[in-house]
Amino acid sequence: MIFRQLFDHVSGTYTYLLASRPGGEALIIDPVLEKVDRYLQLFDELDVKLVKAVDTHLHADHVTGLGALRDRTHCITVMGEQTKADVVSMRVADGDRIDIEGLSLEALFTPGHTDDSYSFLLEGRVFTGDTLLIRGTGRTDFQNGDPRAQYHSIFDRLLKLPDETLVYPAHDYKGDTVSTIGEERLFNPRLKVRSVDEYVDLMNNLNLPNPKMMDVAVPANMRVGFHQDEIARKGWAAQAAEALALFGRPDIAIVDLREKREREKQGIIPGSLHAPYPDLRESIGPGGALHELAAAGKTILFYCAFGERSAMAVQAAQDAGFKSARHIAGGFDAWKKENGAVAP
Repeated sequence: MIFRQLFDHVSGTYTYLLASRPGGEALIIDPVLEKVDRYLQLFDELDVKLVKAVDTHLHADHVTGLGALRDRTHCITVMGEQTKADVVSMRVADGDRIDIEGLSLEALFTPGHTDDSYSFLLEGRVFTGDTLLIRGTGRTDFQNGDPRAQYHSIFDRLLKLPDETLVYPAHDYKGDTVSTIGEERLFNPRLKVRSVDEYVDLMNNLNLPNPKMMDVAVPANMRVGFHQDEIARKGWAAQAAEALALFGRPDIAIVDLREKREREKQGIIPGSLHAPYPDLRESIGPGGALHELAAAGKTILFYCAFGERSAMAVQAAQDAGFKSARHIAGGFDAWKKENGAVAP
């Protein structure tokens, strides 16, 4: 496995790059905007293709690199379903898995630092975001933080993992790079409390100053920018109600870009074809299934979970000559809200 731990000195942020092999797919966790050029260089040096970029939570101390990586690599952006960030094209819930070639991470909902905080478990290591730090825990006094929720996230979820599980946090300010669950249980001073009430009292009396970039980072990370807006301005978007009117027409091919796990969990638009977003370039290229459909006169109508992947897909299809290609604005979520038919 390829594993790299990268560091941003300004915000004290750790970013993690994962891939199963050279020449394969890669995933990045908690990227920082100012480091995007370095990440892109590293992808080239390691010969990996970024397919997913993940944030553990809505950060307050730096601007995320998710939007820039999406725009420059066309990767899938991933966060927990509770997030208010608009850049997310795949939202995960507790127990969901984030898959790339050869690797699969389990999403653990671990709120408390923020109300959208997740940790991600992979093969004896856990990426804890700001929930569990090395000899510390994330503050709980802003962004709907909740010390009681954080106590349960740590004591009832993370500390239930095997002692040898490696702990990789999103931040460190002392120079530590990795710990273990066993070490944190033994040596983390925040975890020496005897009850949840004692932990709540401890966290409520830290009296820490706000992060220096909080007033900039939080608004910027909530609205990284809808990729869908530009697609709509070009006339390539169908609102859900319009998509309902197109449903069932023989000249329309509705194409689902979501992954198999998403389809199994959420259902599908009846009769839609499955062409997973990571395979899009092959599908729309000469000889590809979608290329053949378009050549036969079909209008391709893409959809995904919330419209971000399908917005990128319709741009790629238009660039490939699919001049009638469109997508469902707001994705499957908007379709369901419009009472569109759903099949298992």
